[in-house]
Amino acid sequence: MLSLQRSILEPLSELGKNLQSMSAHSTDEGLHTTSIRSLELQYRGKVRDIYVIDDAHWLIIATDRVSAFDVILPNVIPGKGKLLTKLAMFWFNRVQAMIPNHLANLSLESILPDPAERAQAEGRCMIVRRLKALPIEAIVRGYIIGSGWKDYQDTGSVCGHTLPEGLQQADKLPQVLFTPATKAELGDHDENISFDTMVGIVGEKLADDIRRVSLALYNDAASYALERGIIIADTKFEFGQDSQGNLVLMDEILTPDSSRFWEAQTWKPGISPPSYDKQYVRDWLETLDWNKTSPGPEVPQEVINGTLERYQEAVDRLTR
Repeated sequence: MLSLQRSILEPLSELGKNLQSMSAHSTDEGLHTTSIRSLELQYRGKVRDIYVIDDAHWLIIATDRVSAFDVILPNVIPGKGKLLTKLAMFWFNRVQAMIPNHLANLSLESILPDPAERAQAEGRCMIVRRLKALPIEAIVRGYIIGSGWKDYQDTGSVCGHTLPEGLQQADKLPQVLFTPATKAELGDHDENISFDTMVGIVGEKLADDIRRVSLALYNDAASYALERGIIIADTKFEFGQDSQGNLVLMDEILTPDSSRFWEAQTWKPGISPPSYDKQYVRDWLETLDWNKTSPGPEVPQEVINGTLERYQEAVDRLTR
């Protein structure tokens, strides 16, 4: 699952500095790296480039970079950033009555008056309020897969939740689980933690609020998606706090980068189901003799095309 892995208040990582030295690469082959010289670059994540607008706002641009196993791969999936942004904006609008989000009511034209710079952001950006990012990945699981499946095989539980014996890979869980994780440094792996550990990090009230909202968001989205033939197996939310301490939904939500989307008609327990997310890239990578450290391998065109088709299908189904 992919997102800002560190607080966007932090300075540029070494990776970000290296990317910053590159010129903007925006062609019909996709956008790898932005170059907005009129704004200060705050941070480059695995997918998103973040710029400072003023003391209260950021510009977040979703590039076409793709990562897997916490490694940014060398080539891009053209149009991926626009699809991620379209779907995230759809969900933010759908759930805005449930929780405030980070979106700000500012026009892109007023922020980037230069047409060449604006072209790098159009259709793939969010203009957002600056928040205090909370150091927790709020993961919700409706099905057992990925790291949850590995934990269950080793211990019979997931993040402190004891599960019944005999579950198979991709089984529907007896109940939806909230399984938080800590945010890792860019390039490192997130670590699953128990809810009690989360309480120790953010406090009991805030932990309860994050869990309650995360479960409500997942249940609403999972029901909506299933009506359109898509299972949301699991997903990740990120939250921040505004200057008054209010909980605010931020980053991206319910996209193929932050969720596992499965085809409902072909799902069955016991296998890793066909998906509408970057699992297609992960599955290809698993066939290689690669140690899952940087630099990553060049992704072949057929895998790029297949991944883009899956993202497009998910966005079309969910937003129609």
